[in-house]
Amino acid sequence: MRIKVTALGLAGALALAACGTSAEPQDGPVSLRMTIWTGNEAHLKLFNDIATEYKKTHPNVSVKYDTLPVETYTTTLTTQIAGGNAPDLAWVFESSAPDFVSSGALAPLDNLVKPEEFAPSTTRLWQKDGTLHAYPFSTSPFGVFVNADLLKQAGQSVPAKGWTWEEAVKIASAVQEKTGKAGLVVRDFDYKGWDNLASVWGGWGAEAWSEDGRACGFNKPEMIDAMRFLHKAIFTDKAMPAPGTTADFFAGEAGMTITQISRASLLKDGAFGWDLVTLPTGPKGQYSVIGQAGVGVIKKSKNAQAAADFLSFFTNPDNSAKLAQFFPPPRQPLLTADSLAKSNPLLKPEQLQEVVVDGIAAGRVKPSHAGQAELSQAVRAGLDQLWQPNADVATVMNGVCTAIQPMLAK
Repeated sequence: MRIKVTALGLAGALALAACGTSAEPQDGPVSLRMTIWTGNEAHLKLFNDIATEYKKTHPNVSVKYDTLPVETYTTTLTTQIAGGNAPDLAWVFESSAPDFVSSGALAPLDNLVKPEEFAPSTTRLWQKDGTLHAYPFSTSPFGVFVNADLLKQAGQSVPAKGWTWEEAVKIASAVQEKTGKAGLVVRDFDYKGWDNLASVWGGWGAEAWSEDGRACGFNKPEMIDAMRFLHKAIFTDKAMPAPGTTADFFAGEAGMTITQISRASLLKDGAFGWDLVTLPTGPKGQYSVIGQAGVGVIKKSKNAQAAADFLSFFTNPDNSAKLAQFFPPPRQPLLTADSLAKSNPLLKPEQLQEVVVDGIAAGRVKPSHAGQAELSQAVRAGLDQLWQPNADVATVMNGVCTAIQPMLAK
């Protein structure tokens, strides 16, 4: 069976693929394949170490991690599932969680972990009818990494807890003016990944859509105010790289970047002095935004039982503590600054407490919705008009809602 994902949509392709019957388990050696998006050497070493440890007690089981390009990850994964080449396990982004969970493409994980071990904010996206369908192994709030050396060159100080978005733009503008480097980079945005801007507009209390997912939020006053602020920061204050300009904070090309603690490993060579601070406060006060990922067992896998067993091992308390170096776990006993500090030697306990522990307790997950792939394309196309100096922000935002409201109301 070969299915064109672009024609059916992500949800349709997953639902149709889930209707098939998985092959009977094979006797003998079992080779599990788990799709992931990361090619980071430190991540891969940790994953492979866990697989090697598992093989000591399961000598007939081998695990291969299949890195897919992040830009086309979900489309490629869905095509594999629909085309009869499904992996056994898959890393699933929060943006596509509603489609994967509701479609039946993922096997239920009833006995993977005791419900009381989860932090309440970590499971909502990954449950259906009270049953967990993917393990939310990474629940990672966004923070701001700061290049202390560049800020010093620009005559600026490392921001303290409680700093504001006005202060952030002032610092970023000074860095750009005094050093020629970029001021503030929202990593993985690059005028394409618009959902990463939730780490900015959250300070205004804005949302992409209503809690029930049926009403567009892009034309609400708080979102328009947030986007006006962002537009001014880009085109007037020169605090952020303009469209067509890229800057890598971890290569020393920017004063600050908004991202998650999984990136901290890129700073281990100590090329410059740095710090990690909370997101700036906005007009609505302090806030936190969470990026989340789950790992699920693909129901069509011929090795679904073995895959579920490995997933149970991959996410047990000991391995979750190791994974916490990059991916904050949902298990409440591990969500303390002291516990996280054991696997995050580059970060201070107070950074872990303020950015991660407190962030998970109070944070909201990045935008996600059934049919997210189609929605995301429509939002990106609408926002394209915003990224020019003379854009009328309110008109652009109204246009975004005109485009996506019919999709939300289905």
